Parts: sequence; C-alpha cells; structure tokens
Amino acid sequence: MKKTTGLDRSKTAKWRPATRAVRSGTWRSDHGETSEALYLTSGFTYDSAQEVADRFAGEASGMQYSRFQNPTVAMLEERIAAMEGAEACKAQASGMAAMTSALLCMLSQGDHVVAARAAFGSCRWILANVLNRFGITHTVVDGRDNAAWEAAVQENTKVFFFETPANPTLDIVDLEFVCGLAKSKGITTVVDNAFATAALQRPLEYGADVIAYSATKLMDGQGRVLCGAVCGSEQWVNEYLSPFQRNTGPVCSPFNAWVVMKGLETLDLRAHRQSENALAVGKFVEERVERVLHPGLPSFAQHNLAMKQMDACGPIFSFIVPGGRAKAFAVLDALELVDISNNIGDAKTLACHPASTTHNNMGEEGRAEMGVEEGMIRINVGLEDPQDLIEDLDQAFVKAGI
Repeated sequence: MKKTTGLDRSKTAKWRPATRAVRSGTWRSDHGETSEALYLTSGFTYDSAQEVADRFAGEASGMQYSRFQNPTVAMLEERIAAMEGAEACKAQASGMAAMTSALLCMLSQGDHVVAARAAFGSCRWILANVLNRFGITHTVVDGRDNAAWEAAVQENTKVFFFETPANPTLDIVDLEFVCGLAKSKGITTVVDNAFATAALQRPLEYGADVIAYSATKLMDGQGRVLCGAVCGSEQWVNEYLSPFQRNTGPVCSPFNAWVVMKGLETLDLRAHRQSENALAVGKFVEERVERVLHPGLPSFAQHNLAMKQMDACGPIFSFIVPGGRAKAFAVLDALELVDISNNIGDAKTLACHPASTTHNNMGEEGRAEMGVEEGMIRINVGLEDPQDLIEDLDQAFVKAGI
C-alpha cells in the first residue's frame, strides 16, 4: 500500500479545512483506487517471525491487530487530525467512548475535574457515577461565567471538561479565556466539539489541548453509524490515550470508520448549509415562542462570543414553549415532516424533548441546574428546504395551540 497523502505537513499545512476533509488521510494501494479502501480484517500476516516481533517491540512500523490499528481507521484518524489542526487522533467506538477515554486515560485517584454544567446527560453521568467511584472528584460550574472557572480551580485540578455550544442549552464557553486560564495553571482542557466540528469551530486555535467528538453526529451526517474521535498532541496521544485504548478496547470498526470518512467529504457543505437553514428556522420560531436558544440570533445572550469563535452556529438549537411538557409533546406529535428523534447532526430535520430523553437520567434537580426546562424542544435542522420546515412547525404550533 502506498500513502499518497496523510499527515505530511508540507502538503496539508497549506490546505484549508474543506480541502483537508476531502483529501487528507488517503492511502492508496497499488490498484490506485479513488475511494479509500475498506479493510475488514481483525488481524494481519507477516513475512517472518522477526518482523512481527519487531512490530510488537515498537522497532518496526506496520499493522499488528485491528484493536491496535487498522488501515481504514488510520485513514480516518489522519483526516480528522488534519481537519482539526492536531498532531494526532484516535478513533473510538462511539462519542461516549471518546469522552470516557479522553478523561480516564489521564486521570487518577485524587485528581479533580472542573466541568461545565451544560452538557450531554451521559457526560454528566460519567462525572458523577464513573469518575467518582475511582476517587476522581469534580466541580460543576456555569461554563458561561469566566470567573467561575477560576474560582473552582483546586490544587489537584487536572482537567477542564466542557462542550461548546452545549447540549441542549447552547451555552457558549469563552475558549480563549478558559483555555488560557488552564494553560497558566498546568490544567488540560478537554473540549467536546461535536455540535460544531472543525468545519465551524477549531478549539485548538484558542489553546485547547484535547478535542473529543461524537463523529456519529455531523461527521457522519446521515445517521448511519456510531463513531467517536479524540484529537491532541502526539505526545499526549502516545503517552495517555493510545495505551488506554489499546488495552481497554473502545475502538472504531473499519466499516464505521469508512462511512464517516465518506461523510467528511461533504461535511463543510452540509455544516454551512444546515447552519443557514437553522438560522432561517430559528428566526421564524423566535416570533412564536417564549424563548429561542440559538447562538446565531442577536437575541442570544452570548451571540457576540459565538460569532467570534465560530464560523457558523451549526444546525442545532432549542426553544421553550409555554405549557411545559404537555405542550412540548403536543408540538412534537403534530409534526408531519420533522421526525421525532434524539439524534443530531443528521441531514434530516429531527426534534426531541431533552427532559424526557437525552437528559432524563439527570433527574429533575439536575435538569433544573442545567436549564433544561420541561417546555424545551431541541431541533436539528437538516438539508430540507427551510420554508417546508417553517410551514411544518407553523402547523404544529397551531395544532398545539401556540
């Protein structure tokens, strides 16, 4: 197999993100295929016993076992790293595998984490129900409050963990300030960038250390497979992440990696078009409901910060309808074009009720702390004509009495 592109800095450094999403990490065999090859194999053969011994000893390069590395997965890793501007990347079995691995690979008993309050329900669950079991404590802060981050730092704080925009409140964390604060204190920042991807936001440019993804979302973009990814420096990946992943096994399957790689080729187009559609739909919804949480709207409290650190605000936003859960359910049940689904990042428009789905496991008190209200609906705006989506929402609001 010959590598025609990849993490060759002399080639990729001059490319812009959209080009990297199509061209980076392409390995071609002697057949010269245009589409990346799919290597559905668990193991590999060797020409001699000494060759395999050298590979396992780290004295020779090459594949050993697909839990360690697989050609298709390696191509995806190179591509994501190039898009992100990172030195290295490891693909994971799912987004939550990526979040868990990024934290557990470097935290030990007695360490402390500062985490933003607004986060995907499972991320908060890991903090409270996995890390705590191993003597790793955490403090939750309002991620929008710069002073709160500084006040929460303890002598044993090792990680800042947050997502921006956050799920489902769309809270924005000031990347420049928080990452700068972390660096000044020797703290590692782990940023969940799933709502934006490198097509819309690149936290490493603001000083972040580790970027974690649910590639299931926008990267795949069509709701087909589960996949995650973690990006960071080559030293961090080699010292912390790779040994953890190699020995615990939360690896991405070659097929899923191949599907996500194909999704990345259209990521830039989809992310920007869906952002445009979401803004159009958000402007309509803003005229009909109590409150819309969309970073792209001037009415959003952190609009200026979002515009500073994002190229566009993505396909996802939330809104609150009067009447609580009953009215939210009535709106969702009245939708004809938009599907009810807890997934996001899909090319199809999807909507759900976070309090009873993605954040149900947090309990009423936890949801209140995060700002997840009973009348909240989260919507992922797809690639349909936005006017059709507006008309569907309009008739659903009418049927629900809004």
